[in-house]
Amino acid sequence: MSTSDEVQKAQAVQDTGSPTIFDKIIAGEIPCNKVYEDETALVFHDVNPQAPVHFLVIPKQRAGLTQLSNARAEQKDILGHLLFVAAQEGQKLCPGGYRIVVNDGKDGAQSVYHLHLHVMGGRQMQWPPG
Repeated sequence: MSTSDEVQKAQAVQDTGSPTIFDKIIAGEIPCNKVYEDETALVFHDVNPQAPVHFLVIPKQRAGLTQLSNARAEQKDILGHLLFVAAQEGQKLCPGGYRIVVNDGKDGAQSVYHLHLHVMGGRQMQWPPG
């Protein structure tokens, strides 16, 4: 899927709270190339990588975290944990540096409504990113 296809998909999809492909990955219904897992987070390689290293960090319990803008005060610990895990795995897989991206809502090109962090590296990232 090209970048423009992903943007078009994001324009068409809505946050309905319905189970997502990530829920199916967590349940083991769809396989993934797992990088790391603990009781709170699952990390796996993106099936449509945008960099030589591109993996996703997701909460295993969605609990309303369909997008970052829906985060509640009581979810600060999980948000911090996801960033900590992203940093740990980013340092291992991208020792020269990495970028963390969170797409939020249709204008942010979010196509899966289950909060997820993209961690990308393995090459020089460009600026500006958007």
